[in-house]
Amino acid sequence: MKKILVSILTFAAVAVSCSDFIEKEARGTQTLENYFQTAQECENYTNELTQRLLLAKDWYTLLAPRLINETATDDAWMGNTGQDNGAFRPCAQYVVTPENMGAMNSIYTAHYYTIQSANIGLERMAVAPITDAQKNQYMGESLFVRAYCYYELVNLFGGVPLYTRSLGTGDLNLSRSSAAEVYAQIEADLKESAEKLENVTVSRNGRINKWAAYALLARVSLFQEKWADAKLYATKVIAEGPFQLEENFLDIWSVDNHNGIESILEAQTSSVQDRNLGAALPTFSGARGEDKQNFPSNSTADVIDGWGWCMPTSDLENAYISEGDVIRRRSTITKWGEAAYGDEVLNPTHKFSLNDNKSGRICRKYYIPIATRRALDKKDGHLPLNIPLIRLAEMYLTRAEANYHLNDAGGAMDDINVIRDRVDLPIVEGMAGPNLLRKIYKERRLELAFEGLRLFDIRRQKDPGSGKKVIETLMGPNGTFVQYNLNSTDPYETTNTREAQDKGINFDPTKHLLWPIPQIERDLSNGVITQNPNY
Repeated sequence: MKKILVSILTFAAVAVSCSDFIEKEARGTQTLENYFQTAQECENYTNELTQRLLLAKDWYTLLAPRLINETATDDAWMGNTGQDNGAFRPCAQYVVTPENMGAMNSIYTAHYYTIQSANIGLERMAVAPITDAQKNQYMGESLFVRAYCYYELVNLFGGVPLYTRSLGTGDLNLSRSSAAEVYAQIEADLKESAEKLENVTVSRNGRINKWAAYALLARVSLFQEKWADAKLYATKVIAEGPFQLEENFLDIWSVDNHNGIESILEAQTSSVQDRNLGAALPTFSGARGEDKQNFPSNSTADVIDGWGWCMPTSDLENAYISEGDVIRRRSTITKWGEAAYGDEVLNPTHKFSLNDNKSGRICRKYYIPIATRRALDKKDGHLPLNIPLIRLAEMYLTRAEANYHLNDAGGAMDDINVIRDRVDLPIVEGMAGPNLLRKIYKERRLELAFEGLRLFDIRRQKDPGSGKKVIETLMGPNGTFVQYNLNSTDPYETTNTREAQDKGINFDPTKHLLWPIPQIERDLSNGVITQNPNY
């Protein structure tokens, strides 16, 4: 019997949680002994690694945790009040335990699955009979994938088991490394990735390139308060990369503008529905309870009945309103009965079931326009919407925050003004000190809402007044967001009480700056993996 690693490309499954490899009978199937012999095999393997960064075609493995993280912030409710919320509630309402994490369990397992697969690929491609240029491309992309997985793991769980080679049965029960050690490996992988991809031609088909490596370096540098490095890498992407801000903010998430000029990296999808290549996210977070009678055509062809998870809060909407930010508000939030922005003719009064929607709002970024719906053969899940992972606007905001901490208030204002100018907002001038930092934080919130960064941001950002983490000022019994909800008069949120109005009240700063390590992972490690504090 030969040992075959089952799954990724039919053979490369992972020793997730340091568990053993799966053995199957080798009946003519490719194995590690006979794979990685051609450039096409190496490319196929690397492509599979890349699509595992978000698993856009899959419902619960990574998409659900991404949405759950949003619902643990001031930007989003769980939203769906017509179905069981067991997958979302533990983290969204801060009642999470190691034994009950809902769908958050899966991201830990999935990322280690991908890390092990990346390690296997890197080892095998290093000795594959392909050209050096091909090795550089495929290994550079694989290094980025491994770095991205560790970036999410360290921000969700803190220090985690760290390994950079394929594991076998003799390598079980790895203990946790420190967060600093994990970050050091992330940086090393990204720098090597950029170096290997330096001479690879940039393509617009969603492949990982050196600019993605530099952009993620900028992000992880910011998260570690390495201000000079954050500025260095953000500037490199802005000044040397082939990217431009989209003229129309709405185009960033357009079904007709995949891999647009602002996109550094997107999770790829397709409208070829018979191959199941579309994204699950638009259904996951689409309006629940649409009815053909609410559309001018009165046709079922216009209806996509979404699941209604991760719905915008009125607090987020008010943040846009306070800035007079009409463009980003309408590009991010559609309120019940309001025309879908950019689709006003075919959807002039977007209506859905208020009984099943906590906030009476949906996320416009995940919306599928009516014309696209009519062209689809199937509307029951997988839809043609790419999902941005990194885009140019984030680099300006990263540099703005870095500039602030490097005592360059003028540079910080210049960067946020580039972002504000795109959405027709007046320039910011004459600001300094805590007010400027708060403005930078607010611009990140308004620009990047529902793009997977809000939880990480409020966990790391420091309130310039109290010095506490921003999340500590928002959540908990005395948090400003909790108090806002308890005193809210919003006609949608306060009348649908099937999701608790005291959102965030259970937050405990002594433990909820990280999620717990799933208990099943600790059990599989025979207790070697320690738990986060106070869980």
